[in-house]
Amino acid sequence: MEHLYNKYRFSDDKSLLELDMIQAFLAKSYWANQRTRETIEKSIQNSTCYGIYYEDRQVGFARVITDWATVYYLADVYIDEEHRGHGLGKELVGWIVQQYEGLSGLLGTLDAHGLYEQFGFKRNAERFMVRRPGS
Repeated sequence: MEHLYNKYRFSDDKSLLELDMIQAFLAKSYWANQRTRETIEKSIQNSTCYGIYYEDRQVGFARVITDWATVYYLADVYIDEEHRGHGLGKELVGWIVQQYEGLSGLLGTLDAHGLYEQFGFKRNAERFMVRRPGS
């Protein structure tokens, strides 16, 4: 599936994903900067992925883990620093949320609550629990 927004192309076609670019994105993030390339590859293989492209260069990424019936988890949302400020994050999240209408959505963030709240996500620290590897 594809979606056009200004001069950007959004796609869920995994064959378009640029693994080197995704690894570079995630290496700059606070949540995934310790992931190995192998872990990133495996996460992509087992998720529905979304890329944003500008002049055939990948400038954004997100993944969704879902059972397609009850719940989805939105992860690894990232926009290249050079392309921030153009509404791409908002457009990407809106496009993704629309595809999973009717399912409960989950995500984790330390700094983008305002973005996700625009799409109906609510903070819920008292209900959810997390178990990290090595715990």
